[in-house]
Amino acid sequence: MLLLLLLLLAPLFLRPLGAGGAQAPNATSEGCQIIHPPWEGGIRYRGLTRDQVKAINFLPVDYEIEYVCRGEREVVGPKVRKCLANGSWTDMDTPSRCVRICSKSYLTLENGKVFLTGGDLPALDGARVDFRCDPDFHLVGSSRSICSQGQWSTPKPHCQVNRTPHSERRAVYIGALFPMSGGWPGGQACQPAVEMALEDVNSRRDILPDYELKLIHHDSKCDPGQATKYLYELLYNDPIKIILMPGCSSVSTLVAEAARMWNLIVLSYGSSSPALSNRQRFPTFFRTHPSATLHNPTRVKLFEKWGWKKIATIQQTTEVFTSTLDDLEERVKEAGIEITFRQSFFSDPAVPVKNLKRQDARIIVGLFYETEARKVFCEVYKERLFGKKYVWFLIGWYADNWFKTYDPSINCTVDEMTEAVEGHITTEIVMLNPANTRSISNMTSQEFVEKLTKRLKRHPEETGGFQEAPLAYDAIWALALALNKTSGGGGRSGVRLEDFNYNNQTITDQIYRAMNSSSFEGVSGHVVFDASGSRMAWTLIEQLQGGSYKKIGYYDSTKDDLSWSKTDKWIGGSPPADQTMVIKTFRFLSQKLFISVSVLSSLGIVLAVVCLSFNIYNSHVRYIQNSQPNLNNLTAVGCSLALAAVFPLGLDGYHIGRSQFPFVCQARLWLLGLGFSLGYGSMFTKIWWVHTVFTKKEEKKEWRKTLEPWKLYATVGLLVGMDVLTLAIWQIVDPLHQTIETFAKEEPKEDIDVSILPQLEHCSSKKMNTWLGIFYGYKGLLLLLGIFLAYETKSVSTEKINDHRAVGMAIYNVAVLCLITAPVTMILSSQQDAAFAFASLAIVFSSYITLVVLFVPKMRRLVTRGEWQSETQDTMKTGSSTNNNEEEKSRLLEKENRELEKIIAEKEERVSELRHQLQSRQQLRSRRHPPTPPDPSGGLPRGPSEPPDRLSCDGSRVHLLYK
Repeated sequence: MLLLLLLLLAPLFLRPLGAGGAQAPNATSEGCQIIHPPWEGGIRYRGLTRDQVKAINFLPVDYEIEYVCRGEREVVGPKVRKCLANGSWTDMDTPSRCVRICSKSYLTLENGKVFLTGGDLPALDGARVDFRCDPDFHLVGSSRSICSQGQWSTPKPHCQVNRTPHSERRAVYIGALFPMSGGWPGGQACQPAVEMALEDVNSRRDILPDYELKLIHHDSKCDPGQATKYLYELLYNDPIKIILMPGCSSVSTLVAEAARMWNLIVLSYGSSSPALSNRQRFPTFFRTHPSATLHNPTRVKLFEKWGWKKIATIQQTTEVFTSTLDDLEERVKEAGIEITFRQSFFSDPAVPVKNLKRQDARIIVGLFYETEARKVFCEVYKERLFGKKYVWFLIGWYADNWFKTYDPSINCTVDEMTEAVEGHITTEIVMLNPANTRSISNMTSQEFVEKLTKRLKRHPEETGGFQEAPLAYDAIWALALALNKTSGGGGRSGVRLEDFNYNNQTITDQIYRAMNSSSFEGVSGHVVFDASGSRMAWTLIEQLQGGSYKKIGYYDSTKDDLSWSKTDKWIGGSPPADQTMVIKTFRFLSQKLFISVSVLSSLGIVLAVVCLSFNIYNSHVRYIQNSQPNLNNLTAVGCSLALAAVFPLGLDGYHIGRSQFPFVCQARLWLLGLGFSLGYGSMFTKIWWVHTVFTKKEEKKEWRKTLEPWKLYATVGLLVGMDVLTLAIWQIVDPLHQTIETFAKEEPKEDIDVSILPQLEHCSSKKMNTWLGIFYGYKGLLLLLGIFLAYETKSVSTEKINDHRAVGMAIYNVAVLCLITAPVTMILSSQQDAAFAFASLAIVFSSYITLVVLFVPKMRRLVTRGEWQSETQDTMKTGSSTNNNEEEKSRLLEKENRELEKIIAEKEERVSELRHQLQSRQQLRSRRHPPTPPDPSGGLPRGPSEPPDRLSCDGSRVHLLYK
């Protein structure tokens, strides 16, 4: 229905509005002009708030409004009007007015009829009613009444049955126990009130016309032992009593337990113990004095009124308070309210009060006697458990100045006690109807008090039980009405009350049912019993304001009606919260820090672009070519990506919404991962190639020296591919999302009733530690291996990669910064500024160092030596392929040189062997032929048979030499 109404109203709110938000006046064809409510009334605009009603002048076609009236008034005329298509409302010829009406109770008469003239239902001004009684009844009161300004001119009459003469009426006896002394001398005022009620009931012709109620009573002294004696006399002595009426709770407990064995109904006027509500233990017990648990519905109603969901309790360890608190716990649970802390004490409340303070209790229900109340609030003052943050609920039957009474058991002054109790709430059973309305006895509550005061022998304040006297008076009326209903009101239906005896269960059951259904207006208020036989009455709500109690409301638990006077006052200006209000605040990154690091990162990206441009522009220079420029280009790109990761690393809830946070998390991860793989991976590939060529065995050297540049690029691609695969699986299986870290509560500097709950946003996933372990483990091994390779190749000199020493230096810096930053940032993750500063500056510094170490020396060399010019000229003369051809020739010459070195070594070994053989032959020959003198001509010595011109070397020697 609401959705349909919104759809009907949508065109109205979407049309252009005039000044102030109202629709333009020329829109009358699209709706009806808004109607102002009548005097003392209002109009219910369905689906619209008060602000929306103020903002518009016209309502759409088919829209309905409903008239409502305030107070004791009703609508006269059309109650509902509908907007027609012609721009007018229905029934505009008949005005709608709010007219005061007279009480509708005058329109019915028990045992009679009412005739209304001069008006229609409901009764309006000028209406007249005439009363007529049924046969066998006569009218008591005026037979006519006129309605004027919401009031009838005469009290409402009633029809009384024509009674039997007094001499012929049968007596029905009531056995009562009045405590005239003892712990509660309530019988001093309750006994006269009962006697007054008996006189009023016996004078009525419409109630028990054939019977007369008589009282037999004793003084129980509020003592169960004394009561036992008089109970025995009441039961065993004639005449038979049809009901028993005890006073105190202890006496009522004794009487109610015994009455079930005698088939007697028990009706108490002064018992408040919650234990008496046990129907299994006391099946025939009723009481006009409400149970002590009646305070609890009022407390729950107040909790709901002020929006409190958490309360605490402190009680004195006695049966009455324990059972009351048990009942309160059940009621608040049904209302969705939680008792967060429950404390009890026997005599010393110091420790329980400290516990309430420690548990941050704010709304506290206290159940204890007056003397213990002073002890409790002395400790409350010491613990500062009062003021604008706290509300105490106490019992209302303390003396008005209980906190000012001298008590030697406490060490607090009157001023301290007054300060501690200020603002607390009390609930007290209303025992006298606060409304000036007539009861069933045709008396108002004030008339009852005046009449009772005249009967008392002492001043009311000195008379015990004066407050409970209205309850005793209404108890007799409840009994009389129940007996009247049981006997049939003097008619033929019903039972004969004189036939009752202690063995007649039937009459007892009928009296029980009649009593259980009682409902009438008494001098104490509306009298009705709940399922446990306890009276349901009004509760008076008071607040201590400026040292004195002020009435702030009433609560009728039977009708769930809270009458509020709006006179409550609060120290803080409004009712406090039921707990410390927790304000969630996010810890955002310092904007100054973020801007500063972002500027450094931006400059670093500019530097990387400059280096990349320089490297590409001078890629034809031999010095640049010998440094593997493509790998250097990847390093510059990787540094740019890593520096770009600083921006999403500093974004948080201050800049972006919750829905955008996962994308920022992804950007952080991918930029850092790819930046590291490209930047560090290209440097790692260089240093790994140098180490492989110059530190491995000879057979490995030959294979590695023929490595083509594309293999280096493939190595970098493999590292990047592993990162891409890992990150992709991570984000598919367990994507990053926003998580909230909560810190300990903080107290604000101002004196306000709130706590600050700091929270911090993080990027996380369900198995974050597992993924980080895989990622950090793989990257950590690369960093450690890079350090090792850089150390191993620090003394290697090669022109294949002429900047490998600079690469090694960069690897040192990157590895050290990464190995330190990763664990430190995890430790500082709860400190957003420190973690960001550490991580971002590590990225910035490592990128700066890498770019400066790799590219600045090349720039300096080309600028200072002018090598880019000579290399350019050489290139123009020899062509762009000269460098590649020379490198190929150099490799071939090196290979040929190694082969020639092997052949020379083999020849040298063979020559050494031949020399050794020649020396051996010469020694052998010298032993066979002695030496001959040398030839004077300087030739070799000749043998005896040798011709003079023969050579010194024979053919065998020459043959041996070249064998």
